[in-house]
Order: sequence, then C-alpha cells, then structure tokens
Amino acid sequence: MERQKAKAVLESILFTMGESVEVDRLASVIEEDKKTTKEILLEMKEDYETRECGVTLMELENSFQMCTKGEMYEYLIKIAKTPRKYVLTDTLLETLSIIAYKQPITRLEIEKIRGVSCDHAVNRLVEFGLIMEVGRMDAPGRPLLFGTTEEFLRSFGVKSLEELPELSQVQIEEFKEQAEQEISVSVDV
Repeated sequence: MERQKAKAVLESILFTMGESVEVDRLASVIEEDKKTTKEILLEMKEDYETRECGVTLMELENSFQMCTKGEMYEYLIKIAKTPRKYVLTDTLLETLSIIAYKQPITRLEIEKIRGVSCDHAVNRLVEFGLIMEVGRMDAPGRPLLFGTTEEFLRSFGVKSLEELPELSQVQIEEFKEQAEQEISVSVDV
C-alpha cells in the first residue's frame, strides 16, 4: 500500500475507533510489518504536531490513539458547557408522553400504542437525556424498560410524575384516532 494511502487508512481507523489500537492490528490492516507501521504512525504524529490542527496521536505502549491536543481543552469546555438545544417533534412528544404516563415501558409496548416503529424517537429521547433505560423486563428476550429522567422533570417544570396532567377520555380517543390515521397513511405509502 502506498505510504500516503496507508496514512489515510490509519487516520480513519484511529479517528473512528476513538480508543487506542495496537500497532500489530494496524499493521495487518495496511499489510505492512510492525516496524514500518510504527514509522508511519510516528510520521503522522510529527505532522500533527507541526501543523495547526486540533488533534494529535498519542503513543501508549504498543498502541496509538488519536486524541485532542491539550491546548484545545479550553474550547472543548466552552462547547460542553453550552446548553444543548433540541427540538421535540410531534413524534418525539408523542413517544415521550407515552413513556411518561406508562413507565416503565418497552419499545414494543410503545409501538403497540403508537402503531408505528419508535426506534428513532426512543434513541433521540435518550440522546436528549429525557428518558433512560431503567431496567429489563422479566420476559423472554429481557427487553429494555424505559422511563423519564430528572432532566424530563426539569424541562417540563414538574417536581414529580404525579404532577403530570391527567388525560381525559376525550384526549385518549383523539390520540387513538391520530394513531389510526398515521397507520393508514403509512400503509397507503
């Protein structure tokens, strides 16, 4: 493999892995011996050190890891302290409502109520910190159970789940109608 291509391959592996990778594993990927692979990695490390960039390679015993340069930490702290803004779409709000009122609840139970797949919605709500895994159901396959978080309570200005408004029978019927309409739209498509 040409040296520049080997560098690109090594860079992509180290970036994607996010943790240290042994030199012998890297050598096998680029089909070089350990000595040549280590030379290439050290060239890359030197290149990162001389260029104005935010990353570097760290050598750890017989492995290498891509990491942020120390002088970049103050900027990372600034971005980490910036509150994340997230948008709750109708789908996310509906899924969140189901979880809030029915928790602990599995994905399958959410899907039965909504009538459509909820994988994306659940993943986004976990990412936003509004729901979390609270355990596993004692059933075949031991499906994950989801519940709301303290961040959910803060975001919606309630002290506990008991403060959530009660749903009237009219609202429940409206939700059922909306779910049935979503099902008919997805079947038509």
